[in-house]
Amino acid sequence: MPNAGQLNAGTKEMQIKRSRSFRKELSRNRFLYGMLVPVIAYLLLFKYGPMFGEIIAFKNYRLADGIWGSAWVGIDNFVKLFSSTDFYAVLRNTLVLNVYHLVFAFPAPIILALLLNEVRVEWYKRTLQNLLYIPHFISWVALGSIVIALLSPSTGFLNYVLELFGLEPIYFLADTFWWPVSFIASGIWKEAGFGTILYLAAMASIDPTLYEAAKIDGARKARQIWHVTLPGIRSTIAILLILQVGKMMDVGFEQVFVLRNNAVSSVSEVISTYVYTRGIVNLQYSYTTALGLFQSIIALILVIAVNRIIKAMGERGLW
Repeated sequence: MPNAGQLNAGTKEMQIKRSRSFRKELSRNRFLYGMLVPVIAYLLLFKYGPMFGEIIAFKNYRLADGIWGSAWVGIDNFVKLFSSTDFYAVLRNTLVLNVYHLVFAFPAPIILALLLNEVRVEWYKRTLQNLLYIPHFISWVALGSIVIALLSPSTGFLNYVLELFGLEPIYFLADTFWWPVSFIASGIWKEAGFGTILYLAAMASIDPTLYEAAKIDGARKARQIWHVTLPGIRSTIAILLILQVGKMMDVGFEQVFVLRNNAVSSVSEVISTYVYTRGIVNLQYSYTTALGLFQSIIALILVIAVNRIIKAMGERGLW
């Protein structure tokens, strides 16, 4: 049997070979690895670098004192956060809007992709795709103004249609029931079309012989979609579902900020706008940093949990 000295020598020899192999690989593909430098620099500067600021959550941060000069308060900011009734109201609104988004907005691009995939006239299909993609490239400041104009109780087109049928006009953006509906519907209008790109790409990779076999078996279009198309894009749906669940604690800022008003603050005040109001406007940096850290931890837990569930169901997860 080899002694300890021989084992150490063998281990060192393997390490030397691996080092030489790595240097050879690096030299051979130096330009490809060089293209990674800007990406790594971006991640370090804008993703990992800001994580240093999370220490503010454990301090009584003051601009004049800086991060290191501010007093250490431990978990006081978290105690203050979890004892605040505003926090639970904001958390509820955030989760409710995300659940609505998961139920109504998440399936929208799947349905659109299924419909577009069945269009056989090429010029018509391209025209529809372009019309569906355009809202994605319009900022929420501009698109929000269009939504507000369309939903206006006095001059809005939708209320004009309601009046034609003898119905009373509805102030959609000032009603606590209709505001979430308007929020989700406008989000679908903006993003659903662009979201079809991934699903259409996944559908394009499905083997055409599967459709031919389904036709031979007598399956009509609905059956082909159910038994061939949907299983073919199931892995894509699973990945995007994991990413969507990871956003359950984050509704976004621009859309809410543009569409919200004081009349519906009870349902429109979410974590992002709450952080803006308390953190930037009222300068409560430590308090909102604690909220942001809590938000990130919950999002991480959700991603890990859903990823495991998806893998347990036989699909490929994120890792």
